[in-house]
Amino acid sequence: MPDMGDTAKHHKATRNEKLVIGASSLGTIFEWYDFYLYGLLATTISAQFFSGVNETTGFILALAAFAAGFAVRPFGAVVFGRIGDLVGRKYTFLVTMGIMGLSTFAVGLLPSYASIGVAAPILLVCLRLLQGLALGGQYGGAATYISEHAPDGKRGLYTSWLQTTATLGLFASLIIVIGIRTALGEDAFAAWGWRLPFLASALLLVVSLWIRMQLNESPVFQKMKAEGKTSKAPLTEAFGRWDNLKWVLVALFGAVAGQAVVWYAGQFYALFFLEKTLKVDGATTNILIAIALGIATPGFIFFGWLSDRIGRKPIILAGCAIAALAYFPLFQALTAAANPALARAQATAPVTVIADQDHCSVQFDPVGRNGFDRRSCDIAKAYLAKAGVSYANQPAPPGAAAQVRVGDEIVTAPQPGGMGDAQRKAAIAIFQDELGAVLADAGYPARADPEAIDKPLVVAILTALALLVTMVYGPIAALLVELFPSRIRYTSMSVPYHVGNGWFGGFLPTTAFAIVAATGNIYNGLWYPIVIAGATAIFGLFFLPETYRRNIDR
Repeated sequence: MPDMGDTAKHHKATRNEKLVIGASSLGTIFEWYDFYLYGLLATTISAQFFSGVNETTGFILALAAFAAGFAVRPFGAVVFGRIGDLVGRKYTFLVTMGIMGLSTFAVGLLPSYASIGVAAPILLVCLRLLQGLALGGQYGGAATYISEHAPDGKRGLYTSWLQTTATLGLFASLIIVIGIRTALGEDAFAAWGWRLPFLASALLLVVSLWIRMQLNESPVFQKMKAEGKTSKAPLTEAFGRWDNLKWVLVALFGAVAGQAVVWYAGQFYALFFLEKTLKVDGATTNILIAIALGIATPGFIFFGWLSDRIGRKPIILAGCAIAALAYFPLFQALTAAANPALARAQATAPVTVIADQDHCSVQFDPVGRNGFDRRSCDIAKAYLAKAGVSYANQPAPPGAAAQVRVGDEIVTAPQPGGMGDAQRKAAIAIFQDELGAVLADAGYPARADPEAIDKPLVVAILTALALLVTMVYGPIAALLVELFPSRIRYTSMSVPYHVGNGWFGGFLPTTAFAIVAATGNIYNGLWYPIVIAGATAIFGLFFLPETYRRNIDR
């Protein structure tokens, strides 16, 4: 697709259109609020809906249910993108908002696993799928709508306000969760208070639908419709013709895949890492994340504005490259700041599992049939995984009992073969007590000490991670809009965006924690975003065109 050279003449945004753009973005905040509530409450939801399996598996399954909403986003993009290119931008994202709001409200009413058994997680996943379909349809419409209202030379700035909505939605959900958690206390919140943020979405839905109904249709779409130039087969035009499909692939692998993993690593994985791995209590984690997001959010506007002057490509690719290089040192620094006792213990008394690796299971059991109590190696690793202790693996002779070395101390796990159930449980309990005492003596904390957390440093690190998010995400909507012709823009831009963010990004927490559970190293999950962000920076450097001077009225 050739560059259009100097920006073609475009209508100037009126004051009313600016208000309409603001209203559009405000409505989008609600949809992200809905979607992110689940991610914030993953640990609580794990206990409520996945209590039928071991704790490590339950948390990974809770993240998998979180990811299920992302998995179907590309299908929502196809379905609603087609409708948006045929019928219009406005009414399409009114429908998606209604689906999102009602699905979120229903989560707050779901019975727990203790009440209805396996039906509870099944219903939860179904509601997540509905949310994902709705979100798959709304973003492309909102981005296209705002871009088609924006004046020349300001598309990056105007769409960057839309880009803030994801973070502002997360921020809003954080504030509400923190408020309810503080008011009720941890026990009441864990028992029933977690439902209130979901139920509150009913009020937000009514307000947001009213806001969206005040909007006018995009002037570009109105012009196309009046001239009879709207696409009759947007899916065929978008994906059945190589001259457009190649730009869908370039957008995905040269920009969106990297943007997605940087976004979810910098916001969600950092949140999960603090709470699940570093053992910082949930309320403190939410507050620290909220402060960092509040500081970093203006970065979306800055980088959107900057992309109108120097281009979209250098900012997005630089953000991907910096993230790939910085994640290991940033997350290691986060450990030292948030749980210094854990960092010291890892340095002075590293843990190694010495075992016959052929008799070790991956510490993930999606069907709940492996209690990790039948083999010596599994007993050792299951305890360490539950305790969030990072460990290395060392081979042992075949058939040897697994040993856990903590610094210079060694604890031998029981070999339960031939033991009865009662004898096996007693042997495991003795081993866990002994290993727990050794870990405690070596300085491994059961929880992060609130008084020892270097909160300013934690906020600084989280802000650095969030600023990388603003680099890659601030200009992305303008880039995607400018890549594709107006008659199939909604469909064409929605699919790479939601494949990237739904699949590459949405599965990041699940994949990263599964890697950690499989390898034992708490930092190994970072290889997932590092590899994808690095590959995007390289691919985009060679194949992604610069778009910021293009005419979008074609």
